[in-house]
Amino acid sequence: MAGWLAANLSTIIITAVLVLVVGLVIRKLIKDKKRGKSSCGCGCANCAMNCSCHKNPDS
Repeated sequence: MAGWLAANLSTIIITAVLVLVVGLVIRKLIKDKKRGKSSCGCGCANCAMNCSCHKNPDS
């Protein structure tokens, strides 16, 4: 078992770092969504998905 860990240590470390980064990105996206922040960072006036993203109660 120790030999296998030693032979694959670099792969294990890289995978752990990637899982951590993806987890942090997902956590930030969830927090931003709860706060009502947009994911694109630009205004909604010229956005093609404006009607799908923000439902207008008047229409």
